[in-house]
Amino acid sequence: HPSLLAYLGSSMFYRDALNGMYTFGGIYALGVLNWSIIDIGVFGILAAISGAVFCWVGGRVDRAIGPMPVIVTCCLILIATAVLIISLTPNSIMGITLAEGSSAPDIAFYIAGALIGAAGGALQASSRNMLTRQGNPDRMTEAFGLYALSGKATSFLAPALIAIASDLSGSQRIGIAPVVGLFIIGLVLLVWVKPNGDFAK
Repeated sequence: HPSLLAYLGSSMFYRDALNGMYTFGGIYALGVLNWSIIDIGVFGILAAISGAVFCWVGGRVDRAIGPMPVIVTCCLILIATAVLIISLTPNSIMGITLAEGSSAPDIAFYIAGALIGAAGGALQASSRNMLTRQGNPDRMTEAFGLYALSGKATSFLAPALIAIASDLSGSQRIGIAPVVGLFIIGLVLLVWVKPNGDFAK
């Protein structure tokens, strides 16, 4: 089933990238922006709230136009968010130097957290809906089992790539860059995914 196979491969990469952003967001804030534990907690709460809200919003959009556009849009938003995060330092955003003590990098990272929660929540919800279109209706538990397996099989990938990139570059900022590549691979593999799967009648 080529469409199911391509989708399992695609989701394997973009879900791993998303998990990398979830896992290393707080670590990044601590190491690069020198945030306190309270700041990191607020960041996590903001991401959780935006995720809950946009799961509902994404579900409405998914119902109207299908899961594929939602998945593609969320991956693009997460790529842009990762690029924003990589560009942040305590004194600059996107290479633009800021005044000493500016709160703009902190605000930008809070915005990034909200975007990760929002796009990540909608992405995970639509990904499960997409799987229901890709799997054989008579063997749907098999499709969900493969989906779970593919998610676990490469769960080491984002952390390993982030560790390697951080070590080679000597920078925690640059270390986040591999998640961009994982999202891009996921988007490329979606080219071979039929929106309604191999079993559409």
